[in-house]
Amino acid sequence: MSDGTEIIPVREMHQFNEGALFDYLTENVDGFSGPLSISQFQGGQSNPTFLLQTPNQDYVMRKKPPGVLLPSAHAVDREYKVISALQNTDVPVPRTFCLCEDPEVIGTAFYVMEKIEGRVIRSPEIPGMAPSERAATYDAMNDALAQLHSVDVDAAGLSDFGKKGSYFERQIGRWSKQYRASETDHLEMMENLINWLPANLPASDETSVVHGDYRLENMILHPTKPEVLAILDWELSTLGHPLSDLAYNCAPYHFIHPKSGGLVNMEFAATGIPTEKAYVDAYCRRTGREGIDNWEFYVAFSFFRLAAIVQGVYKRGLDGNSSSKVGNEYATFANMLATLGWQQVESGQ
Repeated sequence: MSDGTEIIPVREMHQFNEGALFDYLTENVDGFSGPLSISQFQGGQSNPTFLLQTPNQDYVMRKKPPGVLLPSAHAVDREYKVISALQNTDVPVPRTFCLCEDPEVIGTAFYVMEKIEGRVIRSPEIPGMAPSERAATYDAMNDALAQLHSVDVDAAGLSDFGKKGSYFERQIGRWSKQYRASETDHLEMMENLINWLPANLPASDETSVVHGDYRLENMILHPTKPEVLAILDWELSTLGHPLSDLAYNCAPYHFIHPKSGGLVNMEFAATGIPTEKAYVDAYCRRTGREGIDNWEFYVAFSFFRLAAIVQGVYKRGLDGNSSSKVGNEYATFANMLATLGWQQVESGQ
């Protein structure tokens, strides 16, 4: 099973001074030596990602995109900070080599990490895999998430990586504002969530490192074993409530994604994929919880956040600010996500 990640020549809009990069790496990365060959990973990451090949070792570079950016967007320095901090923990991450924040070198800030060989699985259904392997893969994903949430934030040097406490309150306020700024139609279910969520905040106020986009597609698995070698795409990571990550990770149990699919109506016993309850129970065992009260809140919040994000993409498309063509299906998608969120609330009442 290939990882499905295509390597292409560097896109014209993302080209930079390769000689300047070579000189910088020679000076700042132990053991680096050329010749250096550079290509680009295809894909919609907001931070362009490149493959750097040398005779001795392959590297991966992530950089800010060119052009005028929002101050907090594309924060490659935050990605570098969290990945570097987690290298001394049990969380599987790539080894980092350098961060360059001087835009004079190649035009934007960038960082370089090791290239990890393995598989990237795009679909939560994991087609073409034996049931026992699927079960073990889901268990490995569950274990890696539990390891992340068990990291001592202060000991890892991440106490200033975000605000501690009141995570859901702040996030609901932030995404409600973002949604209002990009609202195009009246979505009744979204209004219901905007009113219900802040009035039903969970009693527990925990803080851990959260990934923000934790799903099977954002990790590299061992080439042949059901083992997570690295968690990738940390651009949404911060300090937050661990159950926000778990609920987001469980989203495929509740809807079919138009591109990657989902686990709705899945025959769990036949496929080896755990049920949502079994997956959540395994996480609870690993993190010392006796269960989760008001699970519906966390799942509803995940769909609310996703709906706000999708609505933003749709509005940018209408305004002509999107990098790709955004059709009316995005408006339908936002409404569907809000409806799924509200259904969670109703199922728990």
